[in-house]
Parts: sequence; C-alpha cells; structure tokens
Amino acid sequence: MDTLRALSAFVHSVELGSLSSAARALDTTQPTVSKLVAGLERSLGVRLLRRSATHLTLTDEGQRFHERARRMLEEYDEAVADARAQSQTPRGLLRVSAPAALGQAKLNGWMLEFLARHPDIEMDLLLEDRFVDLLEERIDVSLRLSGPLPPHLVARAVGRWPRLLVASPDYLATHGRPRKPSDLAAHHYLRYASGGDDALVLDGPDGPVRVELTSRYRVSNAMALLESVHQGAGIALAPSWSVAEALQRGELVRVLPRHTGPAQLAHLLYATRRHQPLRVRVLVDFLSERLATLPGGEKAPRAQPR
Repeated sequence: MDTLRALSAFVHSVELGSLSSAARALDTTQPTVSKLVAGLERSLGVRLLRRSATHLTLTDEGQRFHERARRMLEEYDEAVADARAQSQTPRGLLRVSAPAALGQAKLNGWMLEFLARHPDIEMDLLLEDRFVDLLEERIDVSLRLSGPLPPHLVARAVGRWPRLLVASPDYLATHGRPRKPSDLAAHHYLRYASGGDDALVLDGPDGPVRVELTSRYRVSNAMALLESVHQGAGIALAPSWSVAEALQRGELVRVLPRHTGPAQLAHLLYATRRHQPLRVRVLVDFLSERLATLPGGEKAPRAQPR
C-alpha cells in the first residue's frame, strides 16, 4: 500500500502543480507528500520531478512515468470498486486505433455517441492503415480488419463482410460489363497497395477462381480507392459495408454479382488483464454492437481462446 500512496502523491503533485496542493487533496501534510515522492524516486532510481520555490516540472523520465502511474491508479480504483460490487462509472483516457476508411465512415460518429453517453471518459482516436503495437503505443483497443492476430492479445471477432467487385455506371457504359472472371483482364482493375501479388481470387458458384490481373493504379488508402471507382477509373474489390449504400442509390454497380472476394474479418484487439478497466469493457461491448449493424455483414466466426 505504501507504493500506492507514493504513486498517488506523485500523480496528485503533478496534476495539482505543487506538493502542498497534493497534500490538501490527500488530507495529509506537505512533508509527508515530499517524503513519499522522494521514496518513489529512490525506488525507481530516477528523478521524476524538478522542484523550485514556485513550481514543479517533470523530468523526461517523470513525463513517461506519470501517464502510466495515472492509469495504474485508475485501474486500481476500478478493481476495488468491482471487488466490492459497487456501482461504477466508466472514466479515464481511452486510446483507440482503427483503419482510416472505417474510422472516417463510421467510427468517428460512433465515438462521439459513446462520449456523449460517458461524460467521464476521454478518447484519442487514431486512424491509420497500419498494424499498431498496442503495448508499445499504449493503445487500449484496436480494430483490425483482416491480417494477422497477435497471440498475446485478446481478439474478439465482431464482423465479417464479403468483398464485392464494383464499378461506376459511366465506366461500364464506356468499357462494357465483364461476363466472367477472365474478362477482368481486359479492364482497368484498381487495387489496394498492399505489396501482394497481382492475382485475384474470387469465390463463385463453381468454386474458387484465380485471375491474374495487372493494375496500373494502386493506392494505400481504401477511401481514395473507392473514390477512384466513383470517378470511373476502373473496377475494384470493396467490402460490402463500404459500398452497400452506393449500390442501393445506383451510384455504383456490382460486377460479376455471383462472385465475391475473400471476406473482410473484423476483430477488436485488447490486452489480457485480470482487472480490465471498465472503460475498455464498455467500449468493446459498444463497438461490437455497432459493427454488427453494418450492412452486408455475415455472422462473425468465434474468436479462438487466447
């Protein structure tokens, strides 16, 4: 418990700006707070605070340590409340990572709704088309669309959407409509710049079909790729959630409607913790519900226990 007292003294001193203010908040004396912080620095072997007659400043080591110490205290408070079966209010900072396309199209609005529901939660939403390291980048929850699942994280399956071949009406009016998969070789095929090969594998009524395609245009952003399709640049494969509304409005047309590409799988990744913070649990449940409402989805496979 002395370690918790020292962490609390340090965090309060930083956030309130002085040892005396921390002492008042903790209902103790300024010398006691000073002693606790000094003991914490000795145990860590680093200096956390620079003290002057008028204010405190964090050292580089203190800056890095403060955020983790604050989180440790929040999680301890939530674990105690949970153990005592008391009512809880989700609170604290959430750092969430998600792909840019789904983030811009859906997650941003969902996160604003989530924050309105939980006024004591802060959030950093990081929209990037790369696989982030949750532990190194201090990410609480990551939404991953397909790709490898790290074995040291919980992976909760939350969605599965077929990929559909789509084009604009103008493109098809100019270049004609493919009637069979091999016809795609004569068209402008747009693809995501993932560094993979040029083969396209489609699943159809007669089983999987492999088509060798050459793409003149490859782009590393799914929203930009879809915008290129809308502008009549060619045919592309897109997850059903991203094109369902455009297909319904007639802005896009499905190509080879009896064939689909590899399904896009969605997982929520988060660290395995004995006492998962309440804010993480409620966010995971919230996102699971919202992702299940995306159009064109199929029942997600159950995640393997980790």
